[in-house]
Amino acid sequence: MPLGLLALAVGGFGIGLTEFVIMGLLPEIATEFGVTEAVAGYLISGYALAVAVGAIGLTAAVIRLDRKTVLGSLMILFIAGNLVSALAPTYELLLAGRILAALCHGAFFGIGAVVAADMVAPSKRAGAIAMMFAGLTTANVLGVPFGTFLGQQYGWRSTFWAITAIGVVALVGILLLVPSTRRASGAHGTAPALAASTTPAAGALALPAGATPSGTPSLRTELAAFRNPQVWWSILVTVLGFGGMFGAFTYIAFTVTEVGGFATTSVPWLLVLFGVGLFVGNFLGGKAADRYLTTSLLVILAVLTVILAVFALTATSQVMTLVSLFLMGAFGFATVPGLQMRIMGHAQAAPTMASGANIAAFNVGNALGAWIGGLAIAAGLGFTSPLWAGAALTLLAVVALGVATLQERRTAVTPAPVPLTTVPAA
Repeated sequence: MPLGLLALAVGGFGIGLTEFVIMGLLPEIATEFGVTEAVAGYLISGYALAVAVGAIGLTAAVIRLDRKTVLGSLMILFIAGNLVSALAPTYELLLAGRILAALCHGAFFGIGAVVAADMVAPSKRAGAIAMMFAGLTTANVLGVPFGTFLGQQYGWRSTFWAITAIGVVALVGILLLVPSTRRASGAHGTAPALAASTTPAAGALALPAGATPSGTPSLRTELAAFRNPQVWWSILVTVLGFGGMFGAFTYIAFTVTEVGGFATTSVPWLLVLFGVGLFVGNFLGGKAADRYLTTSLLVILAVLTVILAVFALTATSQVMTLVSLFLMGAFGFATVPGLQMRIMGHAQAAPTMASGANIAAFNVGNALGAWIGGLAIAAGLGFTSPLWAGAALTLLAVVALGVATLQERRTAVTPAPVPLTTVPAA
């Protein structure tokens, strides 16, 4: 395993911790700044919106720069945002710090996914992407409970100081361990294909139209990838599939306490169980995507639909709740490596903007799922209704992926391997 993947995973851990730990600190923050729970909640929704903006806007702005330099700069932005949050004397400055840190989120994972894929052999690229996202899942399993405990014991600011320190460690790791795209010619020193029609045996690499001499595609080249309908299908599947899981997860505390009968004090440990499922699913999903990309995604999304429906039907059983919670996390996050792999493959020689757009799609899905689940609860359908809404969204994702696959076969277009867009310097 390239050590650069570990550096990316540490960065992912810090970013994941920043995103999710705030949920356990909202009461303390609301009390200190004298704001309502709803206003304190803007620290979560504001972060999510900034992630979507940064995923596309920042990625577009830095598309022609060396990816190692970009990742390092994004981590500096992350450190600055959390430093502002730790020192914020007012609620408004805390929100500004959250937004500042969030701007790097989508671009980091979007560009980092391409860099991670570039570091390994073609047959291991989904696994490399899963390794980077393992930092995000580990943040849910270990980081969020620890960060919440730290904030409750020593004040919420201590959690942001700890996250800032993690950002510094990640920055040092990126600077020391991640290869420069201007120097690296690909995994193991070989330059891979830039499109489906280019084979390693050909021994020649042609720059795609609009690519810079250093091998980094221009913004025009990257945007051209969106002419491929399969890129848009991939984004739609991400929004629906991940939105279904996250919409159900958003209200899970209400489901397990009001329907399952668990004590409120049990919720953190139930979230740890969910986080373990995320970790396992991310790892196995990466392995499956490396071998059978489309088939594995179809199966995972279909099984996730069934799990959410079964969870809704059996939520009064504590045993079934434990099983369903773990499986929901596992199958929900097992989709992530494959969804990233699919869009990067269809983007061919210019995957960076498409990868960033897919990270934005994850967050759009989060917002969509949470919104629909909230509407279902407000309509008086009960605290299992977000599970049913999630199952419906995930079923739509299965349908969308099935239609996309049929269209792909009709046009005889096969997703290219996730390409490395770098070429050796002249």
